[in-house]
Amino acid sequence: MAAPAPQVLTPTPSRILVVDDERSMREFLAIMLTHEGHEVVAAANGAQAIAALRQRPFDLLISDIRMPDCSGIDVLREAKGLQPDLPGILMTAFSSTQTAIEALRSGALDYVSKPFDIDEMKRVIAQALERRHLRELAPAPGDAAAGADDGRPHACDSMIGRGPAMQRVFALIEAIAGTSSTVLVTGESGTGKEMAARAIHRLSQRAERPFVAMNCGALTETLLESELFGHEKGAFTGAMHTTRGLIEQADKGTIFLDELGEMSPLMQVKLLRVLQERRFRRVGGHEELAADIRIIAATNRDLSKMVAEGTFREDLYYRVNVIPVALPALRERREDIPVLARHFVQRFAREMRRPGAELSADALEALLRHAWPGNIRELENVIERAVALEPSASITLASLPDHIQHVAPASAPPMTLVAGPTPTGSSSTATAFPAQGFDLERHVQDIEREYLAEALRRADGVKMRAAELLGMSFRSFRYYAKKYNL
Repeated sequence: MAAPAPQVLTPTPSRILVVDDERSMREFLAIMLTHEGHEVVAAANGAQAIAALRQRPFDLLISDIRMPDCSGIDVLREAKGLQPDLPGILMTAFSSTQTAIEALRSGALDYVSKPFDIDEMKRVIAQALERRHLRELAPAPGDAAAGADDGRPHACDSMIGRGPAMQRVFALIEAIAGTSSTVLVTGESGTGKEMAARAIHRLSQRAERPFVAMNCGALTETLLESELFGHEKGAFTGAMHTTRGLIEQADKGTIFLDELGEMSPLMQVKLLRVLQERRFRRVGGHEELAADIRIIAATNRDLSKMVAEGTFREDLYYRVNVIPVALPALRERREDIPVLARHFVQRFAREMRRPGAELSADALEALLRHAWPGNIRELENVIERAVALEPSASITLASLPDHIQHVAPASAPPMTLVAGPTPTGSSSTATAFPAQGFDLERHVQDIEREYLAEALRRADGVKMRAAELLGMSFRSFRYYAKKYNL
C-alpha cells in the first residue's frame, strides 16, 4: 500500500502551471491541486503555456512531454529562460531511459510516467514546492551568509572544482540525484568516484537511509557473494549465524559497487538478476528477498571494450550504464589544481596543528607542471607529506618530492595563457612565461570574467543562453556572474 502523501510544506498557496493536451488529465490535475489549496493555470498546448509564463511568474510547472505544437521539454526550456529557478515536473505515457535523461538534462526536477500513482504524484509535487521554498530562504551564493568562496556548489560541497569540466559534473549530479536510476561513475583511479556517488546519495530521496560501499575487486568470488547477499546459518563451514548482506543493510538506501569491472562472470549474472528483478537470495537460502536499493557502480576500466572482448556481460553493461557520470582526470582540469592544493594544505595544517601553513608560488608552479597519474589522491598524498615534513610555515619547492621538483616545464602538457576573446570572437594567446612570475589564480579569474562577459554579449544578455554557450549550469553561471559583478 502506498504511504499517505505528505502535506505540502510551503507556508502560502503556490501558483502552478499545468500543461497537457489531454483534457481529462489537465482537469484532473487542476482539481487535485486546487483542492490542495493552490492556484492553478491550465494550458492545452505549449503555445498557451509559454504565453502564460510570459504574463506572470509561477512556483511550479507540470507539463506533458508529447504535445502537438511543441514538447514539454521545449516549454521547460522556455520557462527556464524566463524564470530560471522555476522547478519543472515532466510527464509522459511513452517513457524510456533516453527520454528521462533528456528531461533531467533540460532542467526538470522530476520525471513521472503515466499512468501515475496519485499519492506518489502528490509527494513529488510537495517536494518540488518545498525545495523551491527552501531555496528562496537560503542566502544567495555571493552573500556573506553563504560562506567563503571556495569554488564549490553547495549541493556537491564535498567535491572541489571551479573549472567547466567539474561544473558540468556538479550539474549532472544535481539533475540525476532525485531519480532512482542506476548510475555508472567512470574515471581514472583517484578522480573521486566514491565522492561523486556519496554526493548523489546525499541529494537523493534516500539520503536518510544507509549508503553502503563495497570494493568488488578486494574479495574472492565466494566472499563477495556472501558479503553482498548475506548467508544462512550452515550455508558453509563456519557459517554459525544467519548474516544480512550489504544489499539488506542498504535497504531503501544506496549501495555503491566500486571496481565493477573486476567482478567475476558468475557474480555478474547474480547482480544482473538484482537489477532486473530487484530480488535476491542469501547464500544457502531459498527465500527470495526484495532489494529496495539504488545501485551506483564505478569503474576505472573501459566496460564497453570489455564487452567487445567478452569479459563483461553486455546485458549487465546496459543495466548499469543507465546514467553515465564521467569524472575528468586531474591533468584535464589543471585550473582546479591551485584550489585543490590550498584546500589540502589548510586541511592537513589544521589536522597536524600547523597553523599558517601556505603554499609558495614555486611549489604551486611545480604542482601545475606535474602530470598527476594518480589524480586527486596523488595530489592529496603529496600535500600531506609536504605539510608533515616541512618545518616552516611555507610549503616551498624543496618541500615536494624529487619527482615533482625536477619536472621540466617542457615535459608537462603545454599550458596556453589565454588573454581572452577579442571582439571578433578570436582569442589572443601568449605562451611566454614572465621571468618575474605572475599571479596564476588572478590570471585564471580574469580569463573567466572575460569569457562570461563575452557569452553574455553573444546571448544578448540572456543568462540561460550564455550558460549554455559555456557548457555551464545556469546556477553556476549566475554564481560567477555575481562574483565578477557582471
